[in-house]
Amino acid sequence: MERKWWHGKTAYQIYPKSFMDSNGDGIGDLPGVISKLDYLRELGADIVWLSPIYCSPLADQGYDISDYFAIDPRFGTMEDLDRLIAEAKARGIGVVMDLVVNHCSDEHEWFKKACADPDGRYGQFFYIRDWHEGEPLPCNWRSYFGGSVWDKLPGHEDKIYLHLFHKKQPDLNWENPDLRREIYRMINWWLDKGLAGFRIDAIINIKKLLPFRDFPADRADGMCSISRMLEEAKGVGDLLHEMAEETFYRYDAFTAGEVFNDKPEELPRFIGDTGCFSTMFDFSGHLLNHSERGWYDQAPVTLDQWKHAVFGSQRRTAEVGFLSNILENHDEPRGVSYYLPPEGRCEAGKKLLGGLSFMLRGLPFLYQGQELGMENVRHRDISEIDDISSRDQYKVALEAGLSPAEALAVVDRFSRDNARTPFQWDDSPNAGFTAGTPWLPANPNYRTLNLAEQRRRPDSVWRFYRALIELRRDPVWAETVVYGRLEPWLEERDGLMAYFRRGDRTLLVLGNLRGETQACPLPGKIRQTLLDNLSGFSVENGAALLAPWQFVILEMED
Repeated sequence: MERKWWHGKTAYQIYPKSFMDSNGDGIGDLPGVISKLDYLRELGADIVWLSPIYCSPLADQGYDISDYFAIDPRFGTMEDLDRLIAEAKARGIGVVMDLVVNHCSDEHEWFKKACADPDGRYGQFFYIRDWHEGEPLPCNWRSYFGGSVWDKLPGHEDKIYLHLFHKKQPDLNWENPDLRREIYRMINWWLDKGLAGFRIDAIINIKKLLPFRDFPADRADGMCSISRMLEEAKGVGDLLHEMAEETFYRYDAFTAGEVFNDKPEELPRFIGDTGCFSTMFDFSGHLLNHSERGWYDQAPVTLDQWKHAVFGSQRRTAEVGFLSNILENHDEPRGVSYYLPPEGRCEAGKKLLGGLSFMLRGLPFLYQGQELGMENVRHRDISEIDDISSRDQYKVALEAGLSPAEALAVVDRFSRDNARTPFQWDDSPNAGFTAGTPWLPANPNYRTLNLAEQRRRPDSVWRFYRALIELRRDPVWAETVVYGRLEPWLEERDGLMAYFRRGDRTLLVLGNLRGETQACPLPGKIRQTLLDNLSGFSVENGAALLAPWQFVILEMED
């Protein structure tokens, strides 16, 4: 594998709306991020990804962009962003922005012009079709947020347009080379400003199955999941490589693809040495127990399931390229609430989960608050939920026969709002996030779970994450931690996750996935313990005795 400048880095995702508010309006902003750059440097972040800050009506929290060349005033100004890029660079931090080009906002100038003249240049930027009331729709695909992917084109009773997401997010027609040229011009404009690169949103969706056609329905609504279409669509790699050649390659930019539904044969074209992305996120854990019926039909994920999923991902990419390893992001519940059983959501369990993920081969990608072990939040009523997908899934659960209380419990497990509550800086009002009223209330547990408290304690979750990052940076261990092979150990044993990282040194990573002590046979002699989330362990008859939720990194004799 060709070595790249970003391989040894640690990446950190910021959801600006919930990170730090500088002016008391209850919404996080760019000056707030700038004020916390020293914190990010202290933690050890090298690459910072900002979720969307472009102009947007916020139908989907900024993933509906109305102007790709402007900063939404809620977040600040272009001058604020320029200062953020410069000050981050001075601290050795590269800034990455979201690239959202499967769709735009219905308030974007392109879509307004398409509505004014559907047969003109901008009408060809979208999927617009003739349709009359009573006729079948072009296809029965279900939007990611529920309901049909087709809606009437504003101002036209006889035309409809495609939106795989919210109806205010019309899909862009990537089959149109004129549209693609406009997108590439925009990407290069941003890279010229000094961005380190992009996280690329929902990008597999740009290739539609054409001509449109139905698939067997998977719910009583007569519609089917978008995943059925994506399984059949061919040729996305050609579009992605053209984009990379016209933009990313020219700047040696870092790119992280949000890639679901990838096919095995496409992997080298995605993240190989000449791939269109630097890396792509490993969503194998988040896809476990997925049900097309909805969230209400999903069983809780176990740590053993997660272990097998990520080992599978490691195998399929071992000879190809780097994955970005994640436990949570802005679209998922908090990792410690999703993967750990209730009895394991202690500090030892949070360190265990973080350590097992961080030490995998690939790029560790932390989400704001993960380094504290932030947790899901409980709601009293669906009216407290902001997330549009959560409101849709609440409705789906009710239609399936669940009571309002049961449906709300389902939403609490999976809601995207869990990751969007304000960062918990300290125990002052609103967790130190804002002097005003936060756009989304802070998790009430901020009074005890916060950065200020964890900074004071040498055994905190935050200190543990810092130690993991320092290990990755240490020149003694970096070759093994970054580039070493990953080899599972005792893989079929339930309740244990163990793997080697083999490079110029040999490391053995052990994690007890249970709430009781267990013995783990050792494959040789221990040279030293590099990291331990508890106070030590003993070795008896050639086996390590691991306490409940214990995690250790051992250097082994060759």
